[in-house]
Amino acid sequence: MDKYFNTYREMLSLRGLTDHTIKSYSTYIRAYLDYLSKFLCKQPESVSWQELRDFVKWLQLDRALSDRTMNAVISQLRFFSIYVLHQPWIDSQLPKRKFDEYLPFVSSKKETWTFISTIPDIRIKTFVTIMYSAGLRVGEVRHLKCSDIEHSNNRIFIRQCKNRSSRYAILSVTAWNAILEYYYSFPADQRPSDWLFTQRRDKSRPIDHQVIPTRLMEHEKRLGWEHRISCHTFRHAFGTHLYENGTDLLTINALLGHKSLNSTTIYVSLASNGTTQTVSPLDTMAGEYHG
Repeated sequence: MDKYFNTYREMLSLRGLTDHTIKSYSTYIRAYLDYLSKFLCKQPESVSWQELRDFVKWLQLDRALSDRTMNAVISQLRFFSIYVLHQPWIDSQLPKRKFDEYLPFVSSKKETWTFISTIPDIRIKTFVTIMYSAGLRVGEVRHLKCSDIEHSNNRIFIRQCKNRSSRYAILSVTAWNAILEYYYSFPADQRPSDWLFTQRRDKSRPIDHQVIPTRLMEHEKRLGWEHRISCHTFRHAFGTHLYENGTDLLTINALLGHKSLNSTTIYVSLASNGTTQTVSPLDTMAGEYHG
């Protein structure tokens, strides 16, 4: 089965995906190929639609996966069928699931400040400061180079982010001061010159992807907070707090690098001065007719 798996990863690579994304998109194909070997003893080309549906049901029960995750599984199977097996994919044979939409947790301004300002590790503190102050994804901060910090223009250059396009983000005064403090915390001959945040042992590589989520969880425990904060929490907080401060959605959309304005409108619901500040027409009537 290794040849199928290797071909799958090669095809993902040809799409120009990063190594981290390829690893993420390969998780359930490996599980599928193991399932074929252990339970069906069949090659992928000879698997029927019913057997494919049986695998999907087995995987969801075995790993207690959400419907949203199962849609990712189906997408991976679709890509595998088309680009590795060169077989047609029929959507009606394995439809995607409907799933409940939940509003993400957004830390308040006070919670955000308390969390960031009390991080003891200057490297992690600077990383999270940039992440929140500019609304960046964790991967975007990981891949920042020193030359991307344009202090003279008060902006940060973000190269080819999630939607394959570059953009400029805000460089706040507080973030700039944090970067300076972080930079000068190193001896002169060890200061960052290429990647802004590097691995401890290998300075030629950007900081590892898993370091930041781990440090965030550790800091939550240190503060005695319930575990609700993730890397993306700060991106949501950035968009929400901007909207609460009166920034229009088109500007927020541009700063976050969203392809569609639909992705940005969630901050209307998340903001404390969003939909909850709208006056019900019933209250208007009550004032007019019973005043």
